[in-house]
Order: sequence, then structure tokens, then C-alpha cells
Amino acid sequence: MTTARDRRGRLLLTGAIALLAVMAVVSLMIGARSVAPSVVIDALLRPDLSLADHSVILTQRVPRTVIGILAGAALALAGTLMQGLTRNPLADPGLLGVNAGASVAVLAAITVFGITAPAGFVWFAFGGAALASIAVALIGTRGPDGTSPAKLALTGAAVTAGLTAVTTLILTTSITAFDVFRYWQVGGLTARGMDTVAVVVIPILVGAVIAVTSARGLDLLALGEDTATGLGHSVARTRVLGIVATVLLCGAATSIAGPIVFLGLLVPHALRALVGGEYRWLLAIGAPVGAIVLLAADVLGRVIAPPGEIQAGLVVAFVGAPVLISLVLRRGRVSL
Repeated sequence: MTTARDRRGRLLLTGAIALLAVMAVVSLMIGARSVAPSVVIDALLRPDLSLADHSVILTQRVPRTVIGILAGAALALAGTLMQGLTRNPLADPGLLGVNAGASVAVLAAITVFGITAPAGFVWFAFGGAALASIAVALIGTRGPDGTSPAKLALTGAAVTAGLTAVTTLILTTSITAFDVFRYWQVGGLTARGMDTVAVVVIPILVGAVIAVTSARGLDLLALGEDTATGLGHSVARTRVLGIVATVLLCGAATSIAGPIVFLGLLVPHALRALVGGEYRWLLAIGAPVGAIVLLAADVLGRVIAPPGEIQAGLVVAFVGAPVLISLVLRRGRVSL
């Protein structure tokens, strides 16, 4: 039987997908060299790299748009998962040490291997993010009382603090590392090609599938561990699957777009005001909404400071902070 909430969820999902399609076209149109929608369509259907507009669209804006869609969707899914797993409305993808692990790995690529191109950081950032997350998950599950939201959060904070200290030490002793690292650290979609997309698309798709299939478990976990166990649900299984999905999603997104903050925290909060706390809708709608937010931030960053650009990560942080504050003030409290 279809409920009013289901109808609203389907309507919002359809609207989000349609808006994402529009935003993708806008992303292909707008930049230092703006092009008409007809030219965009022509470049996609009948590509001719000898034409300047086609070359800009296919070699620069298509990879940038695809990366924005993948990274935005991945971060929104990961943020929703982390808030559900920890029952902490302030949780975000950085809770598992993802950003800190990726940062140390990128610095290792710069200082040890001499890699200075953002496209060369992908494997290092993904590996560092994954290793940090795995370390947090393994440590957080040790002990007689098993896994708990508080233990996972504290472990993540401790690992992040340690890795941040290593990052600071390297940056204060290497000018070269600082000059290259600061560009990646702000978070952006530029200077990456489709070769970087090929590296992360499978982890993101696998992580998204695991996330969506975990929705029922997250709904039960929101009722409390004892209640979920009493209903015959395996809390440990939901946590393991959620952590695996978060590692894949966060590691991949951070590796191609840098440590973008606020997006994974903002999207779930905004959607709860529209669809409630049912995780199947939060996850399903959150993926396209996350992509929309990151693409919109990237497009905005191209037009507000011509002839230069402001990186998408800075725009998300600048716009996301007051939006999140307004959501909290309007609702009067923050809840899951």
C-alpha cells in the first residue's frame, strides 16, 4: 500500500533527478567560455575536437561534471550512513578519519615520490582514506563491549588528531609540499580527467549499492540497539556494511575532489525536513541532491570571481555553514 510519505518520496526523487540533469547541462555550459545549450548537445552527440567549444566541453567540463556528480553523491550517502550508524546528527564523513588519512597520503606522494599533479594523487588519497577508516573501524570494535557510537566517534577523533599532527609537521618543514597541498586541500573538481573517474567509479557504485541495501538496518538501529536486536536484526552486520560503504564512498570522493566539508553533514539534515527519518528515502534522494549541491557550488565558483575561479570546496563551506545553522534554528533542535 502506497502511503503519503512514499508518494512524497517518489515525487522528490523524480524532481531531484530532473534537477540534477538540468544542473549537469548548466555545468557544461557555464565557465570562462560560456556556450549555448545547443552547442553542448551537439558536442555530446557529434563531437568534433577541432572546434574550440567542443574541445572545452569534452576535455574539461565533462570530466569536471562527472566528478562533481560522483563525489557529491558519494559524500551525501556517506554522511547519511555515518549519522545513522552512530546515531549522531553531527557525524560526517570525516568522523572515520577519511580526510586526515587522505591528507597524509597526498603529502607522502608529494614529498616522497615528487608527484605534483592532482590527477597523480588519486591512488594515494584513496589508499590513505581507506587505511585510516579501516584503522578506526578495527580499533573501534575492540574491547569487551564491542562497537558503540561513542567509541567509534572517539576513535575517529583520536586517529584524526594524530594524522593531523603528522600533516602539520610535514607542512611546516616543506615549502614545496605546502604549495602543492594547499590547492588540493580546499577541495575542487578541476585538473582531473576521465582517467581519474575510471579509478573511483566502481568503488562509488559498490558503496552506493551497499548503502541503499543498509537502509532497513539503519531504520531499526535508530530505534536503539536493544530494540533492533529484539526484532531479530543483526546490529553488527549493519555496522560492518555501513563502515565498508563509508570507506568506499569517502575514500573515492576525497581522492578525486579533495576533503570537501559540510556536504555530507548538510544534505541529510536538509532532507529530514522534507522526507522524515526513513533511510531508504534519505539515501535514495540524498545521492542526487548531494550531486546537485556540489555541481551548483562548482558553477557558482566559476562566475562569482571572474576571470578566476573559487574552488567548489570553499563555496560549499561558505554557503553550507549558514544554511545548516538556519536549519537547526528553524527546527529548534537537531534529531535523527
